[in-house]
Amino acid sequence: MAFSVQRCKIANRRVGAVAAQTGLTNASQDTTLSPMRLVVCALALLSMINSKAEIVFEGQFSSEVLQTNRFIRIYLPPSYRSDSQKRYPVLYVHDGQNAFTTAGPYAAFGWGPWNLDSTADQLSREGKMREIIMVAIDCSSQRYKDYRGPVPPSTNNAAYIKYAKFLITELKPKIDREYRTLKDAANTGLLGSSMGGICSLALAWENPEVFGAAASLSGAFQVESRFFLKRVLGSYSASPKPVRVYLDSGSIDLSGGDDGSKDTAAVARELKRIGWEEGKSLLRFVDPPLSAAELEAFHLPPEKFKEAQTSQHNEFYWRLRAWRPLTFLFPPTS
Repeated sequence: MAFSVQRCKIANRRVGAVAAQTGLTNASQDTTLSPMRLVVCALALLSMINSKAEIVFEGQFSSEVLQTNRFIRIYLPPSYRSDSQKRYPVLYVHDGQNAFTTAGPYAAFGWGPWNLDSTADQLSREGKMREIIMVAIDCSSQRYKDYRGPVPPSTNNAAYIKYAKFLITELKPKIDREYRTLKDAANTGLLGSSMGGICSLALAWENPEVFGAAASLSGAFQVESRFFLKRVLGSYSASPKPVRVYLDSGSIDLSGGDDGSKDTAAVARELKRIGWEEGKSLLRFVDPPLSAAELEAFHLPPEKFKEAQTSQHNEFYWRLRAWRPLTFLFPPTS
């Protein structure tokens, strides 16, 4: 389905919702509705539509590379409708089924979504980040193989290679054609958690001419015997690549581990050895777990309340710290 067709369907739903807020939906029932009230309602409707961020597409993208459909979701920032001359950076998000508020409170096994849309809305409104377009790509049934990054030469890595090709040769070009994007690498980023974290960094590492920013939250750098960390980063001796990198982790997880904190620290050390500068081209953050008293304010379901005290490898914690990569990768212009 073309993005424009689905966009119209979503826009119609939003118009209906806004009309209900302004009283327009009662026009056929309210025989005393004055022309002035109609004008006021119409102006309010236009103002709300033109000044609000939107999820403008939620649907299947047909991929020749993948030989299947992939469900994607597209977010446009608040000024997109009102400023027809402005172009925007783009952030591509893995595990897109958990990215936006439209996923609902029970997404991600009950942890809820990342709320990247509402977080970006607030941050851009407060002047803490640039307005951006976000494209969220749902994971597939072979998530591990799609996201695992480089592997030893003897291992079949067709799934990851195809996923990269899908993003670079099919999805990004279509987004650039249909939306007012800033197409260069410096304005194109990737973000993911766990397997999506290593995928983001690996894709940017291998394709810096396409992706100039990458964020990994609780990245799974331990996979494939730490091949990316030890063999790719560890053996690199050339100049740093033009990629802005955000890395974070918690310090506890359900396996009794540290949410990948040690491996993430090792990745940061390798990047700094190569030439990345802390606070400029690289930012690493370690998130301390919340206490039971601190968690009370979030009204988590009982089973999640208990788990959140012993594991930070979940969408709840990623939602709380998503503002960090957004503000670091897309800081406000001076």
